[in-house]
Amino acid sequence: MKVGIIGLPQTGKKTLFQILTGNEITDPAKAFKPVPGTADILDSRFDRLVEMYAPKKEVRARLDLVLLPKMEAETISKGDIFKDISDMDAVCHVVRAFEDEAVYHAEGSVDALRDFDMVNSELVMHDQIFVEKRIERLSAMVKKIKDEDQKKELVLMEKMLAHLEQELPLRLLELSEDEEKLIRSYPFITLKKLVVAVNVAEDDLGNTGILDAFKGSCDALAIEAMLVSAKVEAEIAMLDSAEEKQAFLEDLGITSTALESLTALCLKSLDLISFFTVGKDEVRQWLVRKAAKAPTAAGVIHSDLERGFIRAEVFKYDELMELGSEAELKKNGKFYVEGKDYVVQDGDILNIRFSV
Repeated sequence: MKVGIIGLPQTGKKTLFQILTGNEITDPAKAFKPVPGTADILDSRFDRLVEMYAPKKEVRARLDLVLLPKMEAETISKGDIFKDISDMDAVCHVVRAFEDEAVYHAEGSVDALRDFDMVNSELVMHDQIFVEKRIERLSAMVKKIKDEDQKKELVLMEKMLAHLEQELPLRLLELSEDEEKLIRSYPFITLKKLVVAVNVAEDDLGNTGILDAFKGSCDALAIEAMLVSAKVEAEIAMLDSAEEKQAFLEDLGITSTALESLTALCLKSLDLISFFTVGKDEVRQWLVRKAAKAPTAAGVIHSDLERGFIRAEVFKYDELMELGSEAELKKNGKFYVEGKDYVVQDGDILNIRFSV
């Protein structure tokens, strides 16, 4: 599951990618092709569990990120950028909202909403052009051969075209299971979930007005949005100790780094949730599809656990933090035994019982 990071030139997307993945990009040639990386999921719940259990080993879940080439006239006209985006499972669009005379802007001025709309329009246009070409081809085919599947697809494509002509992304279009199957192999970009990271100056981190300006458009287009300051995150990343980082955050008047919120939104865009396994030997975070049942989560840990699943012993992160220990959870009836139909919840702590 991959999240592609996109944006116009000089938005700060490369800086965010480098901080998240630890991949320093020094080769100029890489600006014109996708750069893969993996990022630790930054989750304060994991940190608290490590603090509580003091394990010999701690393992965070990881997220696959891909820095895609900047969206500019050349990459858009060639079309390669759209092929790259279509290969992703979700998209993070970095929008510039900071002023800096030393950093040029491709459009000559900083206007975050204009840039946001411009990129969205390009993504919708890509899908619209694909649909128009597909309609043209299907129309010719159904005249020659009376194929019911092709007729159904043509009707669907015409429905999609009418939607796209309203400059609306396809993720807002209600599709049946059969319709989803018909287009599953096609490179539609606007079907994907989209996260917008508005890159602001340090002084604007607490400026809710900037995010409010995006709210109407984002709500209407089913887009998640958040503020981040790549400059601040870069400064935090350079600090050595957790104490220094916490003091820096307190000076800024914030409780956690924006990167934690950003990775959480990326997980949400992929329909993934976190669960944990804990103990003195190891505390580990795992990722599983939202609405997955306990045996599926067990299979994420090891295929044998899914194959021989008997039951899951479950307790809740929030209840553990509230009561302070597993012993107190058991004493208060907060230690649950669940079977094969249990739907795993975000933040669950699981112990799988199995027999192979």
